[in-house]
Amino acid sequence: MATYDPFRDLDRLATSFFDVRRGPRRMPMDLYRDGDHYVLTADLPGIDPGSVDVDVDGQLLTIRAERTLSAGEGVKWITREREAASFVRQLNLGQGIDTDRISASYSNGVLSVTIPVSEKAKPRKIEVATEEGAQVLQAHETASASQAADHPQPVEQ
Repeated sequence: MATYDPFRDLDRLATSFFDVRRGPRRMPMDLYRDGDHYVLTADLPGIDPGSVDVDVDGQLLTIRAERTLSAGEGVKWITREREAASFVRQLNLGQGIDTDRISASYSNGVLSVTIPVSEKAKPRKIEVATEEGAQVLQAHETASASQAADHPQPVEQ
């Protein structure tokens, strides 16, 4: 049998009055490079897939989502710890991203966004010819040098 704890309810009430995080919440995310694309995964548990919005404006990727909770009429709540919330996250994509081919999917509370690297930004070999034409040197761009400033960066809010 559960016991009533008035201090827990008082603490929850005080937290709701003085909680400064009433604006959009940040969603936890991971971002990594896998070959010729980046993969972003963000936790969005309890989110209606129809409320998830992913858009690109120039080099700024924005993810928005809403969690709404239904409150049945005549319901007497015993406890209610889950909150309705808005989530937002922005990333500066930098140069070298193919923004036309970004794709997203949502499954089991996890949003996955695939961000492809543009053909121009991929490492490539460049032939260097000598005056005699007898010897051709090979030069190539290293992946770490070309990617240093071009990979997606979270925007702090």
